[in-house]
Amino acid sequence: MTNPPNLPVKPGKVIAVHVAFESRAAQRGRRPKQPSYFLKATSSLAASGSDVVLPEGCELMAFEGEIALIVGKPAHRVSLEQAWEHVAYVTASNDLGIYDYRAQDKGSNTRSKSRDGYTPLGPELIDAQAVDPTQLRIRTWVNGELAQEGGTSDEDLIFPLAQFVADLSQHMTLEEGDIILTGTPAGSTVIHPGDVVEIEVDAPSLGLSSGKLRSTVVTGPGGFDPEIGMLPHQDDKQREEAYGSREAAGLSADENAISPSLRAKLLAAPTAGLSAQLRNRGLNQVVIEGVHPQTPGTKMVGVAKTLRFLPGREDLFKKFGGGFNAQKQAFDSVKPGEVLVIEARQESGSGTLGDVLALRAKHLGAAGVVTDGGIRDYAAVQEIGLPVFGQVAHPAVLGRKHVPWEMDVAIGCGNATVIPGDVIVGDDDGVIVIPRELAEEVADAALKKEYEDEWVAARVAEGHPVDGLFPPVGTWKEEFEAWLVEHPQPAVEPQ
Repeated sequence: MTNPPNLPVKPGKVIAVHVAFESRAAQRGRRPKQPSYFLKATSSLAASGSDVVLPEGCELMAFEGEIALIVGKPAHRVSLEQAWEHVAYVTASNDLGIYDYRAQDKGSNTRSKSRDGYTPLGPELIDAQAVDPTQLRIRTWVNGELAQEGGTSDEDLIFPLAQFVADLSQHMTLEEGDIILTGTPAGSTVIHPGDVVEIEVDAPSLGLSSGKLRSTVVTGPGGFDPEIGMLPHQDDKQREEAYGSREAAGLSADENAISPSLRAKLLAAPTAGLSAQLRNRGLNQVVIEGVHPQTPGTKMVGVAKTLRFLPGREDLFKKFGGGFNAQKQAFDSVKPGEVLVIEARQESGSGTLGDVLALRAKHLGAAGVVTDGGIRDYAAVQEIGLPVFGQVAHPAVLGRKHVPWEMDVAIGCGNATVIPGDVIVGDDDGVIVIPRELAEEVADAALKKEYEDEWVAARVAEGHPVDGLFPPVGTWKEEFEAWLVEHPQPAVEPQ
């Protein structure tokens, strides 16, 4: 730990608040009813002017300018009215984190926020007893541009600063030197090597200031060992959280949309490889059984939009089957990049779509259609060019076997559960369902394995037996790893 200057006592613990500012809650779209916390290691403390290291292999470091409270005397079960008396100083802090480990930490933030140097503090301390805790201000600059500004009035904060002291003291003794980081206002976003972050806490009416806490982002070694722990991982959800919005992260405003980079990876990865990676993660029932592409060689990638049919019943079809029914509504509202997945209970005794609806979906930019039922106007649908995966051709109309019932709900298609927003991938081997939060991780792993399999196939083509080679172990593994140094896996570029 690099001790920030002027700390009177080495802190025993650093406690951080998840969300405390109204502006941050509005930005995230969720407002806590009560404060919640996480711990940061004291070894993460650093002084003003220190470098902060973004490890190789990580891309999502974000700053969070925060007001730090430094406990002056022990607090145990103190009241809200007494709590501020136990605060000796306030100063500026930066609650840095790498979102590449945020999902793996599952709320603890242990690896994402407790890295060495990830809690710069200072440079000067403000006497807490000389200021009104509702009249402080926090500002953050990135490369000289103002990025954050917030106050501590009742309008700015969800919880008053003193409440954190009182609340925590109900559960543990806050000791002299302990530090409480009190949340960040809106404006936190991703920073990159070379960026300079400056944070200041002040009491404008009194002319008191912490001075500017200055940190510079640099690149450092990664080298995370997968045999010891989890590797860093990035996906669209973490990019959105790190940047503060989908737009700032360069993602589509539609939260269900797949980023161009992820789409390119999924197009390059075979469903067989993706299925194997899902199985490695404990997911076995992810194949939509009994469906195949109308046109061999079709590759389909998209986000699930769902449509559910009930078993045919004449009175219900009379009421729900005509007019602008659920089937027509689903085809008429599909968005670009979505795959319309239809639950027909693997009943192929009538059609579940025809040429007109396929044409409408194609016009709206749908990525495809999957049905575990039949397809009418089979040849005409095929000519439209929309990726369609189904069972068989069937000339009968919908009402012979099905009632169009509802859309955008969880369904069962081909004995696989499909939730709206799931990632759907199809090729000649069939169609699989990938939970959204696993899509990028699974795609990366499948492509890595595919690259290895290509090398193995080349060795087999040379006449080598598969024992010990598929997959490579022992000397074959050493040979592959040596080859990989000279021939690194190429990146998949968006089309």
